Amino acid sequence: MNTTTDQVSPRECLLVSFSGIDGAGKSTQITKLLTFLGEARLTVIQLAFWDNVVAFPSLRAGFSRKFLHSDGAVGSPEKPAHRNDKNTQKWYLTAARSALFLTDAINLRRVFYQARKQNADVIVFDRFIYDQIATLPLHQSWARAYANLLLKIAPKPDVAYLLDAIPEAALARKPEYPLDFLHKYRNTYLRLVKIAGLTLIDPVSPEEVHASIVRKLQLKSKRATVLRSSCDGMSSA
Repeated sequence: MNTTTDQVSPRECLLVSFSGIDGAGKSTQITKLLTFLGEARLTVIQLAFWDNVVAFPSLRAGFSRKFLHSDGAVGSPEKPAHRNDKNTQKWYLTAARSALFLTDAINLRRVFYQARKQNADVIVFDRFIYDQIATLPLHQSWARAYANLLLKIAPKPDVAYLLDAIPEAALARKPEYPLDFLHKYRNTYLRLVKIAGLTLIDPVSPEEVHASIVRKLQLKSKRATVLRSSCDGMSSA
């Protein structure tokens, strides 16, 4: 395949997802990967889990603002935010989330198959079902069993990146949640590496993270030849 006009079977479409704690650098790395794939002359569909998949997003955001007193803003070093949603772990909220996550997993399957019909080369998801599962108490057996159910329903990415991050550094980049929650949140994600087969990316510089993402995509991708050719060209430039 040399151009974006080549006919591609939907079965050949690559599914790539990015997950990680808030402030792990997902948006930065997705942008870098999209640029790389564009230079490789691959057609890409970019989807965001919250915007394109989750059930009742307005109601969920409204509930967080009204009842959990979350401002819902995106934090920055210049303007910290006070988020109070997934870090609130009351049992009844966990139960409600769990029910919604089942709907999210079903919607995710539907959205993926609809996107695949567009015959893009790559579908890139900003967050995935893993980010929902990471809010569950995976140290408990019922939560792990439920997580496995969600994983069976949701499509499995060809490469599911988990961008690891030092919580202190993530908080400095994106001040939204308490530091103790970010530590717990990170540990849950690390549990998911084995449960869900995520591809762990170590917390190094943005350039090193991007290079690691590309290398791992080359190894696991069904389009390794195209990606390797593009990467070699970048390396020799």
